[in-house]
Amino acid sequence: SGPAAPFSLPRPRAALPAGTPAPPPAAHLFSDPAEIEALRGNLLAWYDRCKRELPWRTLAATEPDADRRAYAVWVSEIMLQQTQVATVIDYYNRWMQKWPTLQALAQASLEEVNELWAGLGYYSRGKRLQEAARKVVSELAGRMPRTAEDLQKLLPGVGRYTAGAIASISYGQATGVVDGNVIRVLCRLRCIGADSSSPAVIDRLWDMANALVDRSRPGDFNQALMELGATVCVPKAPLCGECPVKQHCQARRRKLFGKSTPVPDVEDCGVGGCPLCPPATEPWDSSLGVTNFPRKAAKKQPRVARTATCVLERRGCHGAPEYLIVQRPSSGLLAGLWEFPSLPLAQGLQEEKQREALADHLQAWTGWPVVAGDLRFIREVIHIFSHIHQTYVVYSLPLDGDVTLDTALSPSRWVTAEEFHASAVSTAMKKV
Repeated sequence: SGPAAPFSLPRPRAALPAGTPAPPPAAHLFSDPAEIEALRGNLLAWYDRCKRELPWRTLAATEPDADRRAYAVWVSEIMLQQTQVATVIDYYNRWMQKWPTLQALAQASLEEVNELWAGLGYYSRGKRLQEAARKVVSELAGRMPRTAEDLQKLLPGVGRYTAGAIASISYGQATGVVDGNVIRVLCRLRCIGADSSSPAVIDRLWDMANALVDRSRPGDFNQALMELGATVCVPKAPLCGECPVKQHCQARRRKLFGKSTPVPDVEDCGVGGCPLCPPATEPWDSSLGVTNFPRKAAKKQPRVARTATCVLERRGCHGAPEYLIVQRPSSGLLAGLWEFPSLPLAQGLQEEKQREALADHLQAWTGWPVVAGDLRFIREVIHIFSHIHQTYVVYSLPLDGDVTLDTALSPSRWVTAEEFHASAVSTAMKKV
């Protein structure tokens, strides 16, 4: 596709219909084609020199088959959602060794996917990735969609960002991407202080990313922008001195020169009620410098939850201890994963009462009498999910004989410690 027109300089404003949001002034946009060209060149030269060697980058650069290339990028992008690069590398290498193609993944079972995914969190990501691979094989003749628009439309679990990343890196489509790193970089480059999680601001950032993306190397440019946010333009202590695009950064200029700069700063962008400026109630804090940006709405406090968990233990046929695990429902939090028998607790329940509730739960479920006094309290384990502050109250119960469980209620099985760690269990259960 030909180069998109850069943001043009604003014309005199015509009166807007009532209720129409005002367009942002040029101070917040990239409106000079020469500056856009220079920014692209500086960023790509830095990326070529300083980029981290990552397995998915190597695959994307060396794999001649477009479908395999897109699959390799897709797996990495889904794994990297809400997970650190350092954690993902081992998981990615194991995944690509086990399922090097879409076709191989489509034939795997969800249980196998969950087992390999265990510890990466947000388990629905792996499930949707496999569902989408099956769809590509069964409905699209094994051929990945070739544009960001089709990737987003046709593949479950592929949103605007993942589609843009796959299309630009795998197929060279000149389309931008906006993730957390890109939001931070763009907000600092252009002093965007409105709530960066609001849909209106996100749309503006997508416009900006699409205007900036280098037409000849879109995949490298997008990765460079993300790499910059991940390694230099970091949230707390950005390395501004090392930044390859520092001369384009209005937040840095503002930090260095305050109000004396001839370039209009955020408060002087020329428009009252600018949709991209910080709210008047939260002005520039000179002690924060560039980390004034981006601004986010106050985070919702995580929900507090308590769960009683019982580790049932028996002697296995070879004398080694075995533990009972049960499968969670196929939807909701940690869907389809295995755990020790557990029961959500009401807030404020006394220790004695929660022990009784757990005993009743185990009895109803196993069909044999469980005495609350036999449950041995071990300790509490805290695990923080993104939206839940979860406390597991852990008990143990050694058993003499065998127990036959009603599998209609929930699939269950006895496992050794080794089998437990190889099963599709969450990080929280490993802590337990």
